[in-house]
Amino acid sequence: MAQSIPASHKQPAATAGAHGPARRRASARRHGIGFSLIAFAFLTSMAFSTVPTPLYPLYMAKDGFSTFMVTVVFAAYAVGVVISLVLAGHISDWVGRKKILMPAIGLELIAAVLFLTNTSLPVLLAARVITGLGVGMVTATATAHLHELHTAHRPGASPQRFELVSTAANIGGLGIGPLVAGVLAQWVTGPLRTPYMVFAVLLLASIAAIALTPETVEEQFVRPAYRPQRISVDVDDRAGYTAAAAAGFASFAVFGLFTSVAPGFVAGSLHHPSRALAGLIVFAVFGAAAAAQSLTSRLTTAAKRKLGMSAQAVGVVTLVIGMHTATLAVFLVGGIVAGIGAGVLFKASLGTVAALAVPAKRSEALAGLFLISYLGLTVPAVGIGVATRSFAAVTVMTWFAGLLVVLLGAVAVLARRRSATA
Repeated sequence: MAQSIPASHKQPAATAGAHGPARRRASARRHGIGFSLIAFAFLTSMAFSTVPTPLYPLYMAKDGFSTFMVTVVFAAYAVGVVISLVLAGHISDWVGRKKILMPAIGLELIAAVLFLTNTSLPVLLAARVITGLGVGMVTATATAHLHELHTAHRPGASPQRFELVSTAANIGGLGIGPLVAGVLAQWVTGPLRTPYMVFAVLLLASIAAIALTPETVEEQFVRPAYRPQRISVDVDDRAGYTAAAAAGFASFAVFGLFTSVAPGFVAGSLHHPSRALAGLIVFAVFGAAAAAQSLTSRLTTAAKRKLGMSAQAVGVVTLVIGMHTATLAVFLVGGIVAGIGAGVLFKASLGTVAALAVPAKRSEALAGLFLISYLGLTVPAVGIGVATRSFAAVTVMTWFAGLLVVLLGAVAVLARRRSATA
């Protein structure tokens, strides 16, 4: 794939003159403001994607949805994300970041309108697919845009600021959406409309923020022939890649649990129907994941993997104990610990795959990791939904925890074999 030329790397000749330093400072200032604006748009986009999470029990009560149908609606979102990642996640390298970000946020705005107009199952499915399409376009593009804006604003500086902000916007945004939606649904009239009205306004503000941000990629007028993003596992260390992919699947299984069926479990099995509480629990899980990713940045990949696996295993077991004893505090502690483990483990997987792949194949190898991880987001959640049609929720969650611990054990064995042969 041809490489685009970051606009921030092209300095006009006039900057060599007397006004060069002043113009460079002004340009750096504009890129610094743009960094904040794109972070806002990124966070809003990711938060909107999880707005329905604490509202699912309300949809179930209003229209008679089962837990299984909730997971189908959730899976529709993941399908949209995967399609978008494969078909459009890389196009901003050719046409520029803003030309992808603005229509992506526009898709989410369309989804918000659909949520506002109808609560029927076909409309919900369409809205979730459209949301996924927008999020898939935003994730890679906004991350790249933030990196380039940071570099232009602070040339030669450590990327730690970029990593912290991009993680907070991405994973943190996923937690903020349910928190805001849950609070609004609990204490404001129109619980199935007001959250989407608020986020529709925020999405409009995000489009304006993107429009005001400097572009960092010059559009290629002679573009390479279009092709979908390739997904490859062309690495020498297949065992290492398999371990990283399985870890990504396990990490996203926890995220999928809390963005699909967990609020229903809290309302049903734990007898706490508060929408604000449901949103707070999801926020705590994703907030813990984001904080853990930031705080463990100096650990080695191996140390992150061990910490992530241990915390995730302990967390899901504690979570199930909380369900068996109907103790909300234990359930919450288990969710937070599992969130910490999932966040750190996925970060370790990213580091492993990035190190294993040759530079020319790195994006394809990472695309393969994300595809497998999003299967982890979807397949276990749908499986839980199917199983709850025949078994009690506590029984289903016990089996989920057991299978997840077995998967984590397999990851540990693969990683140990890789270390032994390295």
